[in-house]
Amino acid sequence: MREPWVLHVDLDQFIAAVEVLRRPELAGKPLIVGGRGDPTERAVVSTASYEARAYGVGSGMPLRIAARKVPDAVILPVDHEAYFAASEDVMAVLRAQPDATVQVLGWDEAFVGVQTEDPEAYAQQLQRDVLEETRLHCSVGIGDTLVRAKVATTFGKPAGVFRLTAQNWLEVMGSRPTIELWGVGTKVSRRLATLGIQTVAELAAANPDDLVPEFGPKMGPWYAQLGRGDGARTVDDTPWVARGHSRETTFQRNLTESGQVDDAVRELAAHVLEDVAAEGRPVIGLTLKVRYAPFLTKTYARKIPETSDPEEVLARAMDLAAKIERGRPIRLLGLRAEMPMPEDSRQGHTPTRSGW
Repeated sequence: MREPWVLHVDLDQFIAAVEVLRRPELAGKPLIVGGRGDPTERAVVSTASYEARAYGVGSGMPLRIAARKVPDAVILPVDHEAYFAASEDVMAVLRAQPDATVQVLGWDEAFVGVQTEDPEAYAQQLQRDVLEETRLHCSVGIGDTLVRAKVATTFGKPAGVFRLTAQNWLEVMGSRPTIELWGVGTKVSRRLATLGIQTVAELAAANPDDLVPEFGPKMGPWYAQLGRGDGARTVDDTPWVARGHSRETTFQRNLTESGQVDDAVRELAAHVLEDVAAEGRPVIGLTLKVRYAPFLTKTYARKIPETSDPEEVLARAMDLAAKIERGRPIRLLGLRAEMPMPEDSRQGHTPTRSGW
């Protein structure tokens, strides 16, 4: 009998793998990709090969620290266009699978909704097709909900298949810390711990009403549901539409002059406005992100009257820039523009060039 299943497809060390395809001589070597490939500059690791991860290198780590951990690593600059092209090739393979519904989550992952008697066999054939067409390996999580499929993938890596359902969820996940759940980060896991909830099993057994005082009427019950692995069971291929666009810049030398700061905000606004113009939707809100030296980050946000006038958006961005503490060294600036959502869209945050 054909049953509905959710597959979560996650490309293994995607960015590093794409670079190895372009430079086969790098296979098996510790490889780090980040910034402009220069560890003396301010930049972070975008990805690291398994060989580099063995030394403790991970995404988001300052590039200079990563280089210190692995002195003989090959460090390459980020090439967004190459990764986007490789991702498009993979997603085309997924969409070509029999009776597949594909929901793209990012460059390197997607949900695939299928109906099949044997989800493991389906997943393995999918892996073979992706490898044959793109020369990239992927791991596949199988679940009866999107949450369980997503979590299952972590047990399938690298290049394997793993199934998580209501039947084995607590057996596999129950004793694990809540931070291993999709959607639970360090801060949330700490807040759960203050309520005496350390493990997935404890979260699954929690009364949703008891979580409301800490997390609110929407997120409290949602975290309880997450602990059980419950949630949506249908893959949604509705076209994804960005809620906003953002850009950010890390400066190799701290900005200390007001004129420098204002010029940097104007440049960010120009790039963001280019991205927004391509969407054909107006701007309804702005957020300015400021990272003061050595590493204190603040954000300044405001809703604005709906407008498609670049000059008006720039003026509002400069109003936010006036809130910056003048004379204080700045190492990073970012600007995000929010847009109204079409009624028939699936909402989400857009992947940006900056990673903000």
